Amino acid sequence: MNQPVIGAILDWDWVGRQLDTIGVQLVEHVQLTAIAVGVGFVISFPLAVFAYRHKRFYAPITWVTGVLYTIPSLALFILLIPYTGLSTATAEIGLVSYTLLILIRNIVAGLRAVPADVKEAAEGMGYTRRQILWSVELPLALPVIMAGVRIATVTTIGLVTVTALIGKGGLGFFILRGLRDFFPTASIVGAVLSVALAVVADGLLLLVQRFLTPWARAVKVRAFA
Repeated sequence: MNQPVIGAILDWDWVGRQLDTIGVQLVEHVQLTAIAVGVGFVISFPLAVFAYRHKRFYAPITWVTGVLYTIPSLALFILLIPYTGLSTATAEIGLVSYTLLILIRNIVAGLRAVPADVKEAAEGMGYTRRQILWSVELPLALPVIMAGVRIATVTTIGLVTVTALIGKGGLGFFILRGLRDFFPTASIVGAVLSVALAVVADGLLLLVQRFLTPWARAVKVRAFA
């Protein structure tokens, strides 16, 4: 019953002819996402550590990043175009701004979750504040931090499709093309591949998290033993 409907919506011959273009747009989507999350993390990490150590600055920092997060993406791109044009910079400034709140909150939450007695024990062993941060707090906070990276990555993959409106949309190129030409096949290809990319990226980051935090699996095993 469903096959005729699917056949009517999807033009598989068109999909076959567009494989090269699909590959190019997929690579662009991955690149835009990776740059946005990477730059966002580089900006967020020092801000989060600063806010963690100086608690009175946490609210102002999250307020500013929260304002950036609430600006509609299309409106932000329009505001940036007069200064940066229809460029990758315009897309990335917008995408990076949406990662900051997520990453800062998760980094701070992970650091705050480190037990006080563990930090006191490290101090008793002569660790400096920097050594405690890198050798004790960050490793224990890593699961929460990685959860933030995963959320930021999946969110950014979705937002990248919007940048098709300024000519930098990755898989959003097909969504926009399908809507513009009333050609559902293109829109479906763009939407399905975007969702698939988000699922794959989240799964890969989860594997990275498990690799970096082997002790977390050991704790779960002991808990069920």
